Amino acid sequence: MELIDGKKVSGDIKKEIAAEVAEMIAAGKKQPHLAAVLVGHDGGSETYVAAKVKACEECGFKSTLIRFEDDVTEEELLATVDKLNGDEDIDGFIVQLPLPKHISEQKVIEAIDYRKDVDGFHPINVGRMSIGLPCFVSATPAGIMELLSRYGINTKGANCVVLGRSNIVGKPVSMLMMQKGNPGNATVTVCHSATKNIKEICRDADIIIAALGSPEFVKEDMVKDGAVIVDVGTTRVPSSVTKSGWKLKGDVDFEHVAPKCSYITPVPGGVGPMTIVSLMKNTLLAAKKIIY
Repeated sequence: MELIDGKKVSGDIKKEIAAEVAEMIAAGKKQPHLAAVLVGHDGGSETYVAAKVKACEECGFKSTLIRFEDDVTEEELLATVDKLNGDEDIDGFIVQLPLPKHISEQKVIEAIDYRKDVDGFHPINVGRMSIGLPCFVSATPAGIMELLSRYGINTKGANCVVLGRSNIVGKPVSMLMMQKGNPGNATVTVCHSATKNIKEICRDADIIIAALGSPEFVKEDMVKDGAVIVDVGTTRVPSSVTKSGWKLKGDVDFEHVAPKCSYITPVPGGVGPMTIVSLMKNTLLAAKKIIY
């Protein structure tokens, strides 16, 4: 069993990006600029945005954080999106999700200029990804594909089971895994809450990508020997052994599943760091105007 070390890989990629940015600036080109919009004080969102700001520093990017309280109106938020769309110095920006219930997340996503949509959530980017055209791929699926690539995991003809059908992970990663390419060219089955015989389906899988948000859902008896496991789950659960009073749990029962695997991602330290570095890669692409 080999651990897929997302923390190490993300560190390597940030160094690669920083070197490229230094070359860009030395050549007289503009420093890449990422903006983030944060609404309210959700603990998870605060943590993610802080990590993104830090990653910008490590990559040599300029970053801007725009904060609003929970009571910001939808109109105010949309006006900010419109302003960022028109700001020529900002190459890409994100609106951190989730948003308060009185704001339509979909309306905000669709208001973002798809050429600055480095989260890869805009329908134009999602549509282009689905047919294999250049686009900004959403960060977590892009990070998963990068890990599979860097660890040389053969996906061609592999039986891949994706657990979960979210717009952010399950659906896009299933499309990426089935497209022609490397990684890719897999035979993909998507399982969800209405799927029958999930255990039996998983037992046939060469690769399982678990993105359900259900702690330790994948048990030892659901995994065949030699399988590759990518655990996207990051659920906070109570803990009496940590100072914070909680710890992160993945969707996989790591302790019992890991010994059966050829490769497995840990939680934390697996897919999580790759999500942030994939956002950095998209921002660099946006700055270089390679895609659009």
